[in-house]
Amino acid sequence: MDIGVLLPTGTAQWEAGDDPRGVLALALRAERIGFSSLFVNDSLISPRIEALTMLAALAPATEHAHLGTGALLPFLRRPVQAAQSLASIDALSGGRLAVAVGAGFPGRFGRPMYTLSELPWERRFRRLDETVALWRALWAGDTSFHGELVRFDDLPPATKPFRAGGPPIWLGGATPAALSRTAKHYDGWLPYPPDPADYRSGLATIREAAALAGRPAEAVTPALFVTVRVDTDEVAGRSQLDVYSRANYGMPLEELRTIQAVVTGTAEQVAAGLGAYIAAGARHLVLRLGAIGLAAQEEQLDRVAALIDRLSVADCAAWDHTSAAPDRTPARPAPRT
Repeated sequence: MDIGVLLPTGTAQWEAGDDPRGVLALALRAERIGFSSLFVNDSLISPRIEALTMLAALAPATEHAHLGTGALLPFLRRPVQAAQSLASIDALSGGRLAVAVGAGFPGRFGRPMYTLSELPWERRFRRLDETVALWRALWAGDTSFHGELVRFDDLPPATKPFRAGGPPIWLGGATPAALSRTAKHYDGWLPYPPDPADYRSGLATIREAAALAGRPAEAVTPALFVTVRVDTDEVAGRSQLDVYSRANYGMPLEELRTIQAVVTGTAEQVAAGLGAYIAAGARHLVLRLGAIGLAAQEEQLDRVAALIDRLSVADCAAWDHTSAAPDRTPARPAPRT
């Protein structure tokens, strides 16, 4: 069981006067108090510490925590250059990198970034899959790559990642097409469905499709992106998460809760809420702390850290529960922002 934290790299998560270097200090504290991974998000339409820059700073500063993206948007970068950057971070971290990727969500959270990147919105999923395939070809030493949209006749020698084959690549999203692509081509799954039942059915679909493709069940890491806040009670938690949601997304919490996993309340309620996803099969939790300001983020970090041992124990019972009778109902599509 891995329990990680999404670092507050976006300025919408800071208070006036917060020092950006405080994000690095928060990351080091998270590693020290027991979080097993440190993740960063990616965007071109909201001010933030750029994702790969943050990971490059974390790689030599941390010792054992895994580093990850939740999720990286490859279309924001030239594909060969991105492969070099990711291989460099993997090398500098000693092989601790995992790269979750996405193609962007329709509407104001996705389309403007394609305009800025000067790439077409159409066929974005094909472009994403081919970009990932190109990265793997580069890391393997191939000298050419010929996809439908991504093509290179003469590839230069590439920076070698720490691990043969490069860092594992995960996919975000829970549409039927995303589940199929995850099962066939990716090393992990990082969705954020609001209902644990949708997580369970989506994971069952992935495992069935992976088996049909000749891949073992453990080939796909079942991860989860979820916003959490530990508070005095659920009402207080929802009130503060509403502030957080409006600051980050420009939407009320009740709207955000229809498309993203959100868990709040007392420590016991948060443990139970996350435990439901663990029972549904999640084995790597990426927790986004619902607080504004680095001091408030640190307070939430400590409150959530107190639950790590409890959640890890819950995992032991969950294995037998999930493997006995997986739910086969279709997964609800969950947009990624």
